Amino acid sequence: MIKAVYLFAMFSFALASCQTENVKKYPGTVGDIEFDKKLDDADFKKCGSEKWGHFSFQYYQGTKEYGYKGEKIAITEKLKKENIYSEKKINGYITVRFLVNCEGKTGLFRLQHMSPDLKEIVLDEELENKLLKFTKSLDGWMPKEIKGLKVDYYQYLTYKIENGKVSEVLP
Repeated sequence: MIKAVYLFAMFSFALASCQTENVKKYPGTVGDIEFDKKLDDADFKKCGSEKWGHFSFQYYQGTKEYGYKGEKIAITEKLKKENIYSEKKINGYITVRFLVNCEGKTGLFRLQHMSPDLKEIVLDEELENKLLKFTKSLDGWMPKEIKGLKVDYYQYLTYKIENGKVSEVLP
C-alpha cells in the first residue's frame, strides 16, 4: 500500500512538472495574432478595457454568432460581383483570419492555404492576394457586445476553391 501511494505521489509530481513546463511555452490565449510591422497597419488598434484588458474574444462568443451587416449572404453576393477566380483549375481552401475591434474596424489579417485533404500548400498566390484584398474591403463588421461592453473578437472567412473559383464561403 505504501509503495502504491509513493508511486502515485511520484507520478502526480512528474505530471505536474510537465504541465508547468507546457503552460510557460504557450501564450495566455491560444490563437492570438501578434502585431507584425511588416504585415499590419500601425493605425489599427485593439480596444481593450479595464475589465477585459487587451483580451480578444472569438467570433462565436457573445450574443451574435455572425457579426456582419447582412450576414454571410451579403459577403457572398459582394464576392460574386467581384468575380474573383484563378486561371489555374486548383482546389482547396484559403482562410483569412483577422481581428474585428470594438469599433467594427478590422486588422491583423493572416492567411492559411490548404489542399482539399487539408495539407498546407500554396494554391495560387495571385488568388490568395485577391481574396485577402477582398476580405480587407469588407466594411460591414459589427462590434460584439459582452456584458454591456463592446469588445474585440477574432473572425475568419474560409473560401472553398473548386476548379479555380470560390464555391463556398465558410463558416
